[in-house]
Amino acid sequence: MLTVALTGGLATGKSTVGRMFAELGCELVEADKLGHEVLAGPGREATVALFGEGICHPDGSINRRALGAVVFADAAKLAKLNAIVHPLVEELREQRFVEIFERDPHAIVLYEAAIHIETGLYKQFARVVLATCDEETQISRAMARSQWTREETLARIRRQMPLAEKRKFADYVIDTSISLDDVRRQVGETYNELRALQE
Repeated sequence: MLTVALTGGLATGKSTVGRMFAELGCELVEADKLGHEVLAGPGREATVALFGEGICHPDGSINRRALGAVVFADAAKLAKLNAIVHPLVEELREQRFVEIFERDPHAIVLYEAAIHIETGLYKQFARVVLATCDEETQISRAMARSQWTREETLARIRRQMPLAEKRKFADYVIDTSISLDDVRRQVGETYNELRALQE
């Protein structure tokens, strides 16, 4: 089994690239989805105990937007949330990888996470794929997707490791600034190189 770290920045096209790899037959595991599972399940109680019922929807489920508003403005609170969520996400990831390996020992598994490089997690993977784009594309995509102002979007981008820095850690760089057809071509070429590693 070949494990691949798929990363990028805010609105750089990680999910689109991940889906394209999945269409070619790769297994895709998304950290964000595992995070949803954790907040809905094993991490819910500790998170609500820490941040209060104000982060919940009326039905008791965690309102991720409300939680985000609390933690992204305060580094100490974000660190406390990460201390709850990250270990549980890692447990889930390991479970998923075992399940995939049992099903297909020769699978190529991509684990999509925004902070692979910042956390050092990428070191556990055989290869690193970076989804990147120019900053104006990144800003316009993020604004369209999240209804943020340009200032809010820039503030979030500035809090992340610069894409130029992330490039230093990447084995493969996929530029999503251009057309979807061009992205698909780059994904196909990278997929062929990953497959060749298994031969």
